[in-house]
Amino acid sequence: MPPADKKVYTISELTRQIKQTLEDEVGHVWVEGEISNFKVYNLGHAYFSLKDEKAQLSAVLFAGTRSGVSPATQLADGQRVRAYGEISVFENRGQYQLIVRKIEAAGVGALMRRFEELKGKLQAEGLFDTARKRPLPRLPQRIGIVTSPTGAVIHDMLNVLGRRFPNLQVRLAPVKVQGAGSAEEIAGAVALFNRVCGPGSEWPADVLIVGRGGGSLEDLWAFNEEVVARAVAGSAIPVISAVGHEVDFSLCDFAADLRAPTPSAAAELVIAPKAEFEAEVARHARALRQALQQRASELRSRLAAVQAAPFLRQPEQVTERLAQRVDTLAMRLDHAVRQHAQAERQRAEQAFSRLFLLREQRVRQVEARLVLDGRRLTQACQLQVERMRTRVAALERQTVLLSPLAVLDRGYSLTRTAEGALVRSVKDVAAGAALVTQVKDGKIESVVA
Repeated sequence: MPPADKKVYTISELTRQIKQTLEDEVGHVWVEGEISNFKVYNLGHAYFSLKDEKAQLSAVLFAGTRSGVSPATQLADGQRVRAYGEISVFENRGQYQLIVRKIEAAGVGALMRRFEELKGKLQAEGLFDTARKRPLPRLPQRIGIVTSPTGAVIHDMLNVLGRRFPNLQVRLAPVKVQGAGSAEEIAGAVALFNRVCGPGSEWPADVLIVGRGGGSLEDLWAFNEEVVARAVAGSAIPVISAVGHEVDFSLCDFAADLRAPTPSAAAELVIAPKAEFEAEVARHARALRQALQQRASELRSRLAAVQAAPFLRQPEQVTERLAQRVDTLAMRLDHAVRQHAQAERQRAEQAFSRLFLLREQRVRQVEARLVLDGRRLTQACQLQVERMRTRVAALERQTVLLSPLAVLDRGYSLTRTAEGALVRSVKDVAAGAALVTQVKDGKIESVVA
């Protein structure tokens, strides 16, 4: 028990004194920080936190002051601002806060800059392309969930799944969803599902849900880490991302095959109510039953018509008609064959006649051409013989004129040695040499004296 002379405060008194001390000692200040967990309520008052790397400060911007904020200052999570106001205490919660009287933009917050830079990098690599998104299975049987094992999120999802489809199989990979190492745990859980529950495993998961409940940008930051985005994008199992509230967007949302606005919405998106499937099966069953009944009715009608046909009552008539038809066709075929053969014979005879006439005509043409060519050849030979005779006579006259014997007729002679060499000079012979002298009508033999 406290001493009797010591003052004992009630909570309200202590809070009021702290409030008074803060207002008196700190008063009005300018602060700079990054907006986080920004929310506007029905009356127009905005509640948010201002934070830096080491601490955060709750702040409230009442509707009257908020209406005077410049339109260029778009207040949102990640926005870095400078705020002016008084430090006070919200007595109901015992929480100190900044009542903002003036606020202006101070640039984009560090976390938001990092978010945009990493988003641009992964988008350039194609991790967020729509073409990579896969449709979810319409009737999954096994669902894997990556989230915290505590809190309302897992219980809400299990309640929704149990209500919509009670006999679904669900497995949870418990992970931290914020704080140091949480991103690695989330990425590892996605990889574990793909390794242990992927295609070909004993428990192949049909779809994964990765997510957590709402919070500030820094609370949700684990789902903005590159390792988580790459794990989700590389999953062989389709992934639904359910991070935060509807207004919250994370890199996990962009990398997943489908984004759900909330974890409970993810549980609703992953499968339709079992009653809908049962109703659809019932509709198909009714349609199939009607189709079978209609088909059976048609077949019964056809069977009745066939049974009522005359050929079933008197089958021999059918046989006789068919036999008669066969005979008719055979006669028609025989007649057609004879006609065809006769036509072919006539065509052959006509062709032979034309060929004979053409042959006779060709023979006469050749004979006439041979006679004409013989005449032309005879005339050409006679003309050539006359030309040769004329040329021979001319050559004969020329030969006579050029012959040495013609010189002998004019009184000349030719003298040769016994060897036949022509004597042209006295120097060509010696005394005692035998000579032969040719005159017009003979030869004279002599010896040089």
